[in-house]
Amino acid sequence: MSQERWPLWEVFIRSKQGLDHKHAGSLHAADAKMAIENARDVYTRRMEGVSIWVVESRHIHATNPDEAASLYDPANDKVYRHPTFYDLPDELKHM
Repeated sequence: MSQERWPLWEVFIRSKQGLDHKHAGSLHAADAKMAIENARDVYTRRMEGVSIWVVESRHIHATNPDEAASLYDPANDKVYRHPTFYDLPDELKHM
């Protein structure tokens, strides 16, 4: 497989134990093992990470920002999901 045809991989790095993985960038690699090794070399040169995830870009599916209104509108008609729907006792001062 020529380098021009290597798939694109998305790289996620977790900087410390217990934290979320954050998207660090993208790179091309022949397979997952190479993607992890390249991600280590490119995105954790200064020991920034404790964990690396790589995902082939073609496996990521996302919403279209232009369609956000129709995607999220159904949640607006469920008032019981909003915390303002509930009465809190007077004893709770810091909610």
